[in-house]
Amino acid sequence: MEKIRFISEVSSNHNKDLDRMIEFINTSKNIGCSGVKFQLFKIDKLFSPEILSKSKIHRDRKKWELPENIIKDLAKVTHNIGMEFSCTPFYLEAVEVLEPFVDFFKIGSYELLWLDLLQKCGETGKPIVFSTGMSNEVEVKNALHCISQTKCKDITVLICNSAYPTMIKDANLEKINIIREMIAKMNFCSEINIKVGYSDHTVSPAVLYRAIHKYNVDFIEFHIDLDGKGEEFQSGHCWLPNQIKEVIDNINNGVLADG
Repeated sequence: MEKIRFISEVSSNHNKDLDRMIEFINTSKNIGCSGVKFQLFKIDKLFSPEILSKSKIHRDRKKWELPENIIKDLAKVTHNIGMEFSCTPFYLEAVEVLEPFVDFFKIGSYELLWLDLLQKCGETGKPIVFSTGMSNEVEVKNALHCISQTKCKDITVLICNSAYPTMIKDANLEKINIIREMIAKMNFCSEINIKVGYSDHTVSPAVLYRAIHKYNVDFIEFHIDLDGKGEEFQSGHCWLPNQIKEVIDNINNGVLADG
């Protein structure tokens, strides 16, 4: 088995604090991650003026935004310690902002139908990772077809459930094989490399062990918080460093045992 790529998803748990963001990066390295991922969005582009005018909860998410002017610094810190840096673009202009710094683009489940975004990311030629969330087979096929027509030749499809958190019984890992079979039938040209991985919202070691040992995924994304003080921790889908480190260590040691 190839070494597993573990990618920590900081999401909005950075609390717009640069020192905290850097701690996330260093912690991700220390627990055995291959990379770290952030999100680049603007509240006034995510939600309509009507929603923002009526909902303080949505307006307060302004403090979740990642400032564009620190992305270069975050990428530098990440690359200096030998990890991959990635970020999810939630608006078209974000692709241009991120292109010089990311090792791959990550597209969230909610943007999977936004073909203009997929195409713009693909035309950079950088690898694309996307989550499937609530999508059906036709929507996944459309996304793959769109990306395959661009300069991108490295695609990873992540199985996930869009519930935060996801109940273990709803992880639906069998979908990994279903998507693999679907991709095989699409007959992409040999120069396009497509893999299937898993994006976790369960915070369950058993689910990660199952995804890797039964379904042979080698790309795992998970949400992380440093201390339970992140904006999203109370939702229940974020791992703490000591929890996920034990899982990563166990998995890596198991791979070593193959000889």
